[in-house]
Amino acid sequence: MAPRKTLAMAVAVALSALGMGACTDDSPPDGSGGGNVEMQLWHNATTGPGKAFWEKTVADFQTAHPTVKIKIQQVQNEDLDGKLQTALNSGSAPDIFLQRGGGKMAAMVEAGQLKDITADITDATKQAVGEAALKTGQVDGKAYSVPVSILPGGLWYSKDVFAKAGVTAPPTTLEELNAAVTKLKANGTPIALGAKDAWPAAHWYYFFALRACSPAALDAAAKDKTFTDACWTKAGEDLKAFADTKPFNEGFLTTSAQQGAGSSAGLVANYKASMELMGAWDPGVIASLTKDTKPLPDLGYFPFPAVPGGQGDPAAIMGGADGYSCSAQAPKECADFLNYILTKDVQEGYYKAFNALPVSKDAQSAVTEDYLKAVLDAYNKAPYVSQWLDTIYGQNVGNALNVGVVNLLAGKGDVAGIIQAVNDAAKKG
Repeated sequence: MAPRKTLAMAVAVALSALGMGACTDDSPPDGSGGGNVEMQLWHNATTGPGKAFWEKTVADFQTAHPTVKIKIQQVQNEDLDGKLQTALNSGSAPDIFLQRGGGKMAAMVEAGQLKDITADITDATKQAVGEAALKTGQVDGKAYSVPVSILPGGLWYSKDVFAKAGVTAPPTTLEELNAAVTKLKANGTPIALGAKDAWPAAHWYYFFALRACSPAALDAAAKDKTFTDACWTKAGEDLKAFADTKPFNEGFLTTSAQQGAGSSAGLVANYKASMELMGAWDPGVIASLTKDTKPLPDLGYFPFPAVPGGQGDPAAIMGGADGYSCSAQAPKECADFLNYILTKDVQEGYYKAFNALPVSKDAQSAVTEDYLKAVLDAYNKAPYVSQWLDTIYGQNVGNALNVGVVNLLAGKGDVAGIIQAVNDAAKKG
């Protein structure tokens, strides 16, 4: 499933959130039993089928490994990075946890906080997942996480709302997107945006940058963590011009991304907005927020459109794979669990629970949804795949980038402010 070429600094693709919801709960599933080895698992699927998937997966693993007990803790996605970093720094990290990858994972490796699982990945796992996908969990050729899902980003939309507005085909260029937005305004909100959480707003800048910047510029920025190329300014100007057409929902600055019917995903789920720019976890989030908590029947997907005047390939994709790591002091059974979650049956269960593409090639034949097939098609055709910029840059720089974009959209900052904020954050390390 790998693209033909991957950016050198971008093989550890985005690890953004899957099915989200409310708070945390550290209770193990019923029937967990006792054991000689105890581990703790942190994930971010706090409600619905995603939460149920992890409970069943843990219970099944424990049945097959009666000496192992795994305690589950669900952490709201927006809280995960901060809580995890605090736990890692204090030496109280969970044994198994959702891994964002990129600069964030590299920092954990440098700090000695992750277990090297290179020798623990089985031949069966390697065959099922493939070398390219497994590289997303590597730093300097050593494995520190395994991917569980392919998560490229793009625009998720309601086919029925598009048809009602007279938008007959998904936009392929920025000009076509602007024309679609104009038609959709007559029928409600064109684009849902949960800018309260910052990163969904920043996604718009990321994709404009993907179109404006050459692969070499993306690579250089990933290495030196500065926006010295003029393409970064163009990306901001393109975003500002697009935002000035007012395509987003009213109150987008105070709208959350994934929590409740009033979130950006909830607006799409309940036909209050036409589309949303998000990673490939979005179908599962949208499904959890429909009135019947079932997948949106008319959901569609299209890649971010081509933007004129840029140096990036119009077919390039941003996103990649979600993964899980073992903390440095985790027992060997942690790696056993990581191999287990990449087996065919578990991967098929993951796909059904999250409406997300399984990373296992053995499980991909189970995918039936047209929108997921469209994602696979775009992913396979992409000349290169970049990871999310806040993941590439690490937490401090990524946060500065995200806040800078929100300030731009709020009218409290400018394009130069985004670049300055990132440069300042990079100097602080």
